[in-house]
Amino acid sequence: GPTRKMPLTASAMDFFQLFVPDNVLKNMVVQTNMYAKKYQERFGSDDAWIDVTLSEMKAFLGYMISTSIHHCESVLSIWSSGFYSNKSIALIMTQSRFEKILKYFHIVAFRSSQTTHGLYKIQPFLDSLQNGFDSAFRPSQAQVLHEPLIDEDPVFIATCTERELRKRKKRKFSLWVRQCSSTGFICQIYVHLKEGSGADGLDALKNKPQLHSMVAKSLCQNASGKNYIIFTGPSITSLNLFEEFEKQGIYCCGLLSTRKSDCTGLPPSMLNNPETPQSRGQYRIRMKGNMSLICWYNKGHFRFLTNAYSPVQQGVIIKRKSGEIPCPLAVEAFAAHLSYICKYDDKYSKYFISHKPNKTWQQVFWFAISIAINNAYILYKMSEAYHVTRYSRAQFGERLVKELLGLEDTSPSH
Repeated sequence: GPTRKMPLTASAMDFFQLFVPDNVLKNMVVQTNMYAKKYQERFGSDDAWIDVTLSEMKAFLGYMISTSIHHCESVLSIWSSGFYSNKSIALIMTQSRFEKILKYFHIVAFRSSQTTHGLYKIQPFLDSLQNGFDSAFRPSQAQVLHEPLIDEDPVFIATCTERELRKRKKRKFSLWVRQCSSTGFICQIYVHLKEGSGADGLDALKNKPQLHSMVAKSLCQNASGKNYIIFTGPSITSLNLFEEFEKQGIYCCGLLSTRKSDCTGLPPSMLNNPETPQSRGQYRIRMKGNMSLICWYNKGHFRFLTNAYSPVQQGVIIKRKSGEIPCPLAVEAFAAHLSYICKYDDKYSKYFISHKPNKTWQQVFWFAISIAINNAYILYKMSEAYHVTRYSRAQFGERLVKELLGLEDTSPSH
């Protein structure tokens, strides 16, 4: 849960600023102004530009975040006369001023001579965000590694043509997270560029175990020695990785697929389906040290690799129609934690910022901001402030937008 106690009067802004504090916002102001100056030196002066201030930067973020609540196709809809117009917040800043800030907005204005990383324009922000996640929250023992649901707005998908959909869905990066499976709090973000130069680029490692193993190690680099249980999908699950994690005091439970998983070192007899028909709930087990390979039957064969649960401990899967189906405890635990993450995706994925910029670093930035707001709401729900105001996720987002725009006095943090 949360590592610090927030006051009863804590506002949405107070929770958001646990991850995006004023010093980070001030840096955005400095870098944006530096970039605007350099841009104008190179391409000619822009008489309409004046340096952005901290309050304007907060308002700029507020406008962007408002698209996550109202799901408008373009942030500029706020100033239009259409369905998504919002006169109450449109008066804070003119559309032309907003567009100027959007044009020059930067987190790192210039590449340093030592920088080779493709995400150099956003890496300091991601590092700061990670520090905020680490210091504000202590996750439960059970965690999940997965790619969160960050697809397009469902309304857009239902109305657009196939050509538009193909064009919009081409992301040049993959986003992976380590997530606390009992609260939904995202503990760590890992961004991998698809066009990375060299042998570690996503294109070079596509569908290969090395990529997913590297992603898993990056996400668990701060988890050593804490006895965490990490649940993984078929693309990450492998005997070599699990054995490596066990040496670091990290235990695993993963679903195995003969098509997607690295099955090196696993007995072929367990990977092939038996010829004799089986009844639901039957399972076979093979062990190597602490590692168990479980083949469980339920309208199909499901294989699990784990060193976190004893294979002889019994569990049960409850189905509405067929009642209880016996299974090893590892299978029950995996199903429970995976269903929680599905509920999290259903509840929170629709609150991702709708703005879709062309630049990859900006796409990553708005996804990261969306995750920070979701995490802020989770901390708010676990605080005493929630029992006073009881905002839904949409109401929390609306409060945050108003506080960033300066429309309501925010309560002091201390």
